[in-house]
Amino acid sequence: MHENGKIRVLVVDDSAFMRNALTKMIASDHEFHVVGTARDGVEAVDKVISLRPDIVTLDVEMPRMNGLEALRLIMDKNPVPVVMVSSLTTEGAETTLEALDIGAVDFIPKNLSDISGDILKIKENLLRKLKILGRLKPRLKKRSISRDLPPLKIRHTGERRISVVAIGSSTGGPRALQEILPKLPENFPVPILVAQHMPKNFTGPFAERLNQLSRITVKEAEDGEPIEPGKALIAPGGRHIGVSRGKALKVQVRVMPDNGESIYKPSVDILLKEVSRVYPGRVLGVILTGMGHDGLEGIKEMKKEGGRTIAESEETCVVYGMPKSVVEAGLADKVLPINEIAGEIINSV
Repeated sequence: MHENGKIRVLVVDDSAFMRNALTKMIASDHEFHVVGTARDGVEAVDKVISLRPDIVTLDVEMPRMNGLEALRLIMDKNPVPVVMVSSLTTEGAETTLEALDIGAVDFIPKNLSDISGDILKIKENLLRKLKILGRLKPRLKKRSISRDLPPLKIRHTGERRISVVAIGSSTGGPRALQEILPKLPENFPVPILVAQHMPKNFTGPFAERLNQLSRITVKEAEDGEPIEPGKALIAPGGRHIGVSRGKALKVQVRVMPDNGESIYKPSVDILLKEVSRVYPGRVLGVILTGMGHDGLEGIKEMKKEGGRTIAESEETCVVYGMPKSVVEAGLADKVLPINEIAGEIINSV
């Protein structure tokens, strides 16, 4: 599979500038070998079959066959981890979310032509993601997401100990969240707060997509809005969310800028620490698929206060990084496949 132990990458983009920029970035690291490039979807599908790369970077807007059509064929005929190269516009976000539904494992921003300090950050982000995905061989099982899931029933079991559900996710998270939130009933009795690693412009369309699939209300969090039962608030991309008690002790969301302290934005650690402070011992923390260990420190604090934790099991994670760190630290009360997590959340509240 790997050539001299190197991760083999196919770069697909109709822009010669982008192909060269990506190829140079990837080839600058000795762990990679760029096995080829393609200018459109037709070439991409052919080269995936002939070159057998370990990972593909795939543009969306291309002549002859666009990225989404190519992705469908790749996932159907010759599944391989695909990272979308996405523009950071609202339209780019919607297309990227569709690509993640089809089977892409992750995405990177396309603004590589920015002549600024960002180029170094983009390069670091790209290489980090490709290394992890290339080494781990992420799970590419096609999961069909039902658009019409029957809601699960709330079992009333006396006193309620959980006052809020806090969910953290990263790589593979958009699909995982689409397997959880649509199963929750309209009368879900506590609020839900979600930190999904995403850039700005992506979380608004993502929240809207989840809202259309769900019976509960799902929206992007706004600073100062109340948190309420039956409502899931998604942390805005590139920022963090916390909570505070306002007038009449009502709890409201705080949307906070990132001051460069977090690798991941929105941060799962920050969300969990914040909710543990306001709801000590009454938080259900849910850690889903993702690379890295964001959420581990927050779960430690949450558990000290007596909160409960669910971690997604390895069998359904795209990347078993974030849940693994919680499980290996002995902090998970339940370790479950994604299809069982909504039921466990409902039983816990």
